[in-house]
Order: sequence, then structure tokens, then C-alpha cells
Amino acid sequence: MATIRNLKIKSGTCKRIIKELHSYEKEVEREAAKTADMKEKGADPYDLKQQENVLAESRMMIPDCRKRLEASLADLKGTLAELEESNQKDAPEILEAQSILAEVEQLFHTTEA
Repeated sequence: MATIRNLKIKSGTCKRIIKELHSYEKEVEREAAKTADMKEKGADPYDLKQQENVLAESRMMIPDCRKRLEASLADLKGTLAELEESNQKDAPEILEAQSILAEVEQLFHTTEA
């Protein structure tokens, strides 16, 4: 049986993963700019290689983060569906969960297009 408490936990998880995803995307941009700058300035090959490894690790985190977001989104949808069936449709937690669902789905649609 789904509860409002479970819904709040799952909503918080989705929000945290969204924030984490945006953070990794910004980190990739920052590291890519740093790598390009190092190449442009003719940095030491060893330092350049290390910087490229940092960039590659940052890029690897984005797909992982997306998988975790998809899984938590599925959990949130299931819990939300159970609570909507139990006539608790006007609870503020349900409205918040619905807005998070819309935000995540919008995020997936904009990156797929």
C-alpha cells in the first residue's frame, strides 16, 4: 500500500537525481572547455591525457544518472497511481509529484529530440 510518506520519498529522490544530472552536465561542459584550452595552449601530453580521462569519467556519469532517474521515475509513477486510486487526489504531495513527473518527462523529451 502506497502512502503519502513513500510518495514524498520518491519525489525527493527524483528531484535529487535531476539536480545531480544537471550538475554532471555542467561538469562535462566545464571539463571539455578546460581540455580544449589545454590543447590550444600545447600542454604537456601527460597532463592532457589526465584531463581527457577526467572528461571521460564525467561523461560516463550522465548515462548512469539517466538510468537511475528512469528507475526512480517508474517508482514514482507506480506510487502516484496507487494514491490517486485511493481518493487522495487533492493532497499537496500528489500535486508536487505530478509536477516532478512532468519535469522529468519534459527533460527526457528535450534530450531525445
